[in-house]
Parts: sequence; structure tokens; C-alpha cells
Amino acid sequence: MTATIQRLVTPATPTVPAKADVIALPKPASRPSSWQKTLGHVAANVIPPLVVMALGLFIWEILCSTPGASLPAPSRIWTEAAELIYSPFFDYGQGDIGLGLRVLTSLQRVAIGFGLAAVIGVMVGALIGQSIWAMRGLDPIFQILRTVPPLAWLPLSLAAFMDAAPSAIFVIFITSVWPVLINTAVGVRNIPQDYHNVARILQLNQLEFFFKIMIPAAAPYIFTGLRIGIGLSWLAIVAAEMLTGGVGIGFFIWDAWNSSRLSDIIVALAYIGLVGFILDKLVSAIGAFVTRGTSAN
Repeated sequence: MTATIQRLVTPATPTVPAKADVIALPKPASRPSSWQKTLGHVAANVIPPLVVMALGLFIWEILCSTPGASLPAPSRIWTEAAELIYSPFFDYGQGDIGLGLRVLTSLQRVAIGFGLAAVIGVMVGALIGQSIWAMRGLDPIFQILRTVPPLAWLPLSLAAFMDAAPSAIFVIFITSVWPVLINTAVGVRNIPQDYHNVARILQLNQLEFFFKIMIPAAAPYIFTGLRIGIGLSWLAIVAAEMLTGGVGIGFFIWDAWNSSRLSDIIVALAYIGLVGFILDKLVSAIGAFVTRGTSAN
């Protein structure tokens, strides 16, 4: 009995918990810095085209190095037209200028013709897009006119202006205006009805509605048309200059063909492609900046 009472009175010995194992958590992976991200993005977009270009030049060199080849190999092009490549802005007088100056001359004409096409195309397209009847009546005509090749307009423009420079500018305008006009009309036509209701509530006049609601809402469509139009403008000026003459890049290609300078023609084609690429990316970048936060329906 006494032993039982002692067991009840004596406190139980506390149990000592076992020592817990310490688990080392892995350190979080270090995030790449902003310059590393930028460098990786540039490498991902630049290295693949360079590799493909180098491979293409290598194959081209092999195929055109044979004695009976009709086209010059890259090594021969560098030998015969090196000055056009590394010195594009030379000016020896009497029209003997580098390809860089010729490209600038062509770009001046493109700037005028495409600028007119952009302004008129957006304004007329905005007016037509607000009327379903105008859209239905004029859209078939626009679709027919936009399929006319650029050089088909040249005889009419020469007959009308009696001068090569304005004729070339007109060809650029008439070729590039249609995609701008049509895309603007479609964009205005697809503006949600809620935007019109907001304009009525705010009692906006037509000018305020045009700049504050219509143009921002249709901007994705407008810049799609502008991007197509700038490409057509560059195509049109090269084709027009081949026939109208002058000092542009198109006339240089035609003159080089008459002189059997195939190496010069290939270098000029490289200039044309590079400038066209830059123009497209420039309009695309401006469009991405203007239309940020919006998207075409």
C-alpha cells in the first residue's frame, strides 16, 4: 500500500525529446540580371539568322565557284564591288555616288509618297468606316484598284505630271494608300458601340471623337495597314526608278544591268532588302508603342 502511494505521489520523470534533425534548405537560384536577360534575348534573335546567313553564303560560294557559273560567287562580289560595300557614301561627281546616297534619294521620295498615303488613307478610311453603305459600295472598287501593279500606274502618272520625280511619288502613293485606307475603315467599323455611347454622354464633337476615341480604338488596324503600305512603297519606288531614271537605287540596278555589272546588282539588292527590313521594323515599333494596351479584335 505504501509503495502504491509513493508511486502516485512521486512525479513522473519528464521525457527528454530527441534532438531534431536540421534540414538544410537549398539556396534559391540566383535570378539573371537585366543585362543578362537583354544579352540572352539579343543572342536568341541574332545568332540564328547569322548562322543561316553564313551557311547560305557557304553554299552559294560552292555552287558559283565553278567556271561555268552564271552568277558571281560571294568572294568575287567582294572583289568587284568592295567599294560599294564599305564606302556607301562616296561622291565623285556627275552622278557617280555610292549606294548609301542613292538609298537616301529613294527614301526621300518614299517619305513624301507614303506620308501622303498615310494621311489621306487614315482620313478617308475613317470617314468610310462610319458608313456601312459607303463601306459596301466602295470596298469592291478599292479591292480592284489595290491589285493593280505599281508599274501599271507609271504611264498615266508620266502623262499627267510630265516629270519623272512627281510621277514616281504618285506611284508610291497610289500603291500604298489602299492597305492603309482599307484597314482603317475596317478598324473604325469594328469600334465597339460602347465607345460611341461614351462619346454621346461626354458630348464630344466629331473632331474630338476622331482624335480621342476613333483613332486610338482603330490604331491596331491602322498600323497593320501602315506596315503593309511601307513595304509596298519601297517596292514601288525601286520599280519606278528603273524606268524613270535619276540617281535612286532602282536606276542604279537598271544601269548596272545594262553594263553587265552583276556584282553591283547583288550588292544593291542587299541594300534594298536591309532598308526594307529596317522600315518594316520601324513602323512595327512605332505601332507597338502607340497601341500598347490595345489589340485588334
